[in-house]
Amino acid sequence: MRLTALLLISSILIGCGTLSAQTDRDDYRQQAIEILESVPLFDGHNDVPWQYRNRVDYKFSELDFWDTTHLDRPMHTDIPRLREGRVGAQWWSVYVSAAIPENEAVVQTLEQIDFVHRLVEKYPDEFELALTADDVERIFDDGKIASLIGMEGGHSIANSLPVLRMMYDLGARYMTITHNRTLDWADAAGDDPQHGGLTEFGEEVIHEMNRLGMVVDISHVDYNTMEHVLNITEAPIIFSHSNARSVAGHPRNVPDNILDMTAENGGIVMVTFVETFTSEERRQFFAERTGYRSKIEYLHPGEPDSVAAKMAEWDAQNEAPKSTLEQVADHIDYIRDRIGVEYIGIGGDYDGIPTLPEGLEDVTTYPDLFAELLKRGYTEEELQKIAGLNMLRVLRGVEETSERLRAEREPSEVRITDFD
Repeated sequence: MRLTALLLISSILIGCGTLSAQTDRDDYRQQAIEILESVPLFDGHNDVPWQYRNRVDYKFSELDFWDTTHLDRPMHTDIPRLREGRVGAQWWSVYVSAAIPENEAVVQTLEQIDFVHRLVEKYPDEFELALTADDVERIFDDGKIASLIGMEGGHSIANSLPVLRMMYDLGARYMTITHNRTLDWADAAGDDPQHGGLTEFGEEVIHEMNRLGMVVDISHVDYNTMEHVLNITEAPIIFSHSNARSVAGHPRNVPDNILDMTAENGGIVMVTFVETFTSEERRQFFAERTGYRSKIEYLHPGEPDSVAAKMAEWDAQNEAPKSTLEQVADHIDYIRDRIGVEYIGIGGDYDGIPTLPEGLEDVTTYPDLFAELLKRGYTEEELQKIAGLNMLRVLRGVEETSERLRAEREPSEVRITDFD
């Protein structure tokens, strides 16, 4: 009885603390909105194209982007909520599974790119395709949301530099080097490394991206690939949706020395809202859950019903800790303290993840995050950099590098089969 009472009191106190933090943050929300209306707020990663593929086979006639809240599983994003969240420049992820054959991945990536083109054509008063930093600023000044295309995973080029070039010509302006699978030419985070970073062909991919003017994104790659890319790229890089590994130890996050190299490179880490990347407690919880499941499967081989029952029992007794908006701000604090605000952006991963931190439930909540940062003492100038000026600087750096390299180099003709 005494323990129950203590737990109840503790719960009330925690709830009061959360409410107090929200109240304090509300005092800064209008100022945050004004900041986000002064510069284009870039979000580095949103999976709306994947949602449209899975839910309605890309048919706008079956899902109007003016309202995605009425669905059985509401989406995180639609036009009114993007406007409420003051998003000014959206990197739309054109993700396809890395588990499918790579030639099929090329086709599916083209379908995703087609969706983004049709999105801006369907809603021309709201969106416009952006190919350059100047485009972003012009579109933002016109009151529209600049729409950029980011490819998530080098499997989408099927080991072909000509395919990479054609993706660029269709509007792709960043490519995440890997997704969750190690490729023939680059090691991925969360998969077995095979190359110690990049192969010779992998280096050619980076060089050709630099020449084209396509941003190199090293979210999802393993440590050696991060380091390898940063040692050879001639243009600024991004982490489109990653956090600080010293705050939460997930292998998808960025270690301290890579943060240092990112600053030297002039790139940015776009802090993400993925819960296990945000909260160390939540990451450890799911590691323990995975370990328990492995144990149960070992003890009950060929008995899926027994495993399911044991896991249901474990889940009932063990509640997963939630991540919070404040913890996302902690990652921003850490990166600022380590390398400076000039190397930070935002990469929410909305509509690409099933759950989100408390306080960041959909795209309307960006002003709340910036209000939290104001409360922590960030200046308006610093928040303008985090919101959009840093990404604009990266884009211009990539464009300037491309202009120089196009004058110096012909397109590479190397193929991965040349190294087989």
